[in-house]
Amino acid sequence: MTDTSGTTAAAQDPRGRILDSFLALLAERPFERIGLNDVATRADVSLVELRAAFGSTFDMLSTFIRDVDRKVLAGVASEGDEAMAEQPARDRLFDVLMRRMDVLAPHKAALGSLAGSARGNPFFALTLNKLAVRSAQWMLAAAKIDTAGLKGAARAQGLALVYGRTLRTFLHDDDPGLAKTMSTIDRELSKGERALGLLDSFCVLATCGGRRRERPAPAPEPEAPAAA
Repeated sequence: MTDTSGTTAAAQDPRGRILDSFLALLAERPFERIGLNDVATRADVSLVELRAAFGSTFDMLSTFIRDVDRKVLAGVASEGDEAMAEQPARDRLFDVLMRRMDVLAPHKAALGSLAGSARGNPFFALTLNKLAVRSAQWMLAAAKIDTAGLKGAARAQGLALVYGRTLRTFLHDDDPGLAKTMSTIDRELSKGERALGLLDSFCVLATCGGRRRERPAPAPEPEAPAAA
């Protein structure tokens, strides 16, 4: 007897196909021009199936960001705490951010589209910032950095700004090793360390870990448009 349970489950839960279709549309057009019917048509599902899976196109975007968070956390967990135990907290945070860039690499076109929409719509930019801050909290936690209270909220907002500035470079970095992106992360973390003393606090509050990649020397700031 043939076991069709896996196929049946996939047919009953088309969320992955819907999300892929949404990201493909986002790579082709601005977020504000993607309608529910557009996603349903691309994913070859009915509106009933679409509604059962997602509440809105913004829900799809939020789910995509949450999935990125999960993949980054899984990558960090796969190395284990011992592998990250000999480096300063700044290096571990560098590692987490680079893992995020690795996960995002297939979605540069969609991210560029979001950045363009944010530049033209301040309200949308603020909404994206909320999602970025929420993700930053998880990235800080992955680096064993305290996220509690007002200090934790300030750290998350600061990391969201570092992440946004890094995306400017990342979107135009065609090097497979992402050397320019690594330089930008290193430079932005240095700015945070000097201007805010932020990473000094990280070192006090966290155990330490490190990036397997070698950090390059800081590079000049690219003249790319600001990302969200």
